[in-house]
Amino acid sequence: MTDDKQIQEKVQRRGARSNQKLKILYLAKILLENTDAEHDITLQEIIDKLSANNVTAERKSLYDDIAQLDDFGIRIRKTQYGKTFHYQVVNRDFEIAELKLLADSVASAKFITEKKSNELIKKIERLASRHDASKLQRQVYVAGRVKAMNNDIMENVDAIHNAISLNLKISFQYFQWNVKKQPELRKGGARYLISPWGLSWDDENYYLVGYDSDADMIKHYRVDKMLNIKVEKTKREGRYKFKAVDMAAYAKKMFNMFDGEEMDVEILCANNLAGVMIDRFGKDVRMYKADEEHFKVKAKVAASSHFIHWIMALGAGAQIIGPESLVEEIRTEIKRLAEQYGS
Repeated sequence: MTDDKQIQEKVQRRGARSNQKLKILYLAKILLENTDAEHDITLQEIIDKLSANNVTAERKSLYDDIAQLDDFGIRIRKTQYGKTFHYQVVNRDFEIAELKLLADSVASAKFITEKKSNELIKKIERLASRHDASKLQRQVYVAGRVKAMNNDIMENVDAIHNAISLNLKISFQYFQWNVKKQPELRKGGARYLISPWGLSWDDENYYLVGYDSDADMIKHYRVDKMLNIKVEKTKREGRYKFKAVDMAAYAKKMFNMFDGEEMDVEILCANNLAGVMIDRFGKDVRMYKADEEHFKVKAKVAASSHFIHWIMALGAGAQIIGPESLVEEIRTEIKRLAEQYGS
């Protein structure tokens, strides 16, 4: 036998011995990948798959290993058909319906790039058997959806969370798209210095909600438009501003995260818009009967132009009736639209 062959055999034997120590891990991987509530595997098929990974196994040792995995928490059902035993994993951290929900959420989230969406969906697929993973592949379609183009989105979110946990400020550059479809840095590329206090998902976009100490006010920024985030060494400010802020309530009163004067608004609505108002403001919104066909809504909102146009888009079924200053602002906007689109 040549020296090269001897060396090769030694390497193979060493690899086989090393894999033998991982037998129970390979066994768990084979069961999780190949079985589920509708698919099982025989002991011989397990032995063959272990052998393909340079792991030898006797039937008696596999019975013990399977029992150990079951004791560990990977519930394995054993069913006998004739003289053959079949095995299948019957409990998983996620049901297939839950994985479909997670995968579709990742695919539809605008703030995640198409590349990152596909990577995350592949990881979600690994939480299912190969049979169920194929169902996920048919379920989700990412290509063609409007997605963010900032590949640093995951790093941005991680940096923001780190800063919040460390009670530190962050700085970053912020961009907008120009007519040439190119990113253009705002403020001439100068860095924004913000105390981060939370993240909010609104209208399929992800926003940083933080405190600007120079302006002494709460502001928000699209996370996918933030560049070169740096966690600073200075402590966060604005705690007093956020003590009374419920992030969920904050998102409800902001419309597409456009700033506006916060005010108590009263809206007269047709009864068929009850669901629209509850979807927007939540079940705790104040609603009371106006007449047989209408009800009134009272809600605190940031009365931006986006809020005004949201009301207009509801058509004849919704009318702002207070405060008078906002009603007058709507009249002005209607006049401007009439002039813009008039003959």
